[in-house]
Amino acid sequence: MIAAFPLMVIPFVLYNLAMVGLMGGGGISALGNDVIMLSMLSGATWKMALGDLFIVIALALLFFEILKSTRNVGSLANHMLSMLVFIAFLVEFLLVRDAATQIFFILMTTAFIDVIGGFAVSIRTAGRDVSIGL
Repeated sequence: MIAAFPLMVIPFVLYNLAMVGLMGGGGISALGNDVIMLSMLSGATWKMALGDLFIVIALALLFFEILKSTRNVGSLANHMLSMLVFIAFLVEFLLVRDAATQIFFILMTTAFIDVIGGFAVSIRTAGRDVSIGL
């Protein structure tokens, strides 16, 4: 059952925690707070905001989701749950004022790519399994 757990729910929960105000600051304004500041050799300062960190986390999790879709264990349940996560992203984006941000849209797009990529990889893998069996 743990193999069917959609990892894209993690950025969804993180964003909602920040939106409620549990990540410091008052709501979504915390997404602009810098969490990483590094001095570069050029003398410039590189900063990463909390919202940017959420996007990086989502992209890393998307990589693992695509890897999970190549296995047959729990793939159908994973696809269904990933679709539910995307629908939750979409409904929240359309109905919740604080979710109408570029960061949330990118997270929602990442969840959509997870759904489409998972289906594409599974169909491709199933096609190979059928052709090998003939």
